Amino acid sequence: MSDPKHPELHVYEEPRNDFMDVGIGFGAFFGFLFIIAAVATVIQVMK
Repeated sequence: MSDPKHPELHVYEEPRNDFMDVGIGFGAFFGFLFIIAAVATVIQVMK
């Protein structure tokens, strides 16, 4: 049990939900690109 890579030694690490991390990251990036597209569309229509 002196191996620092042993999983049972890391009991105080917060549990991660990888699926939610990916989903939130995808949603945030989609929102960012959507805002860029909306601004570009407004600029193009105003010309």
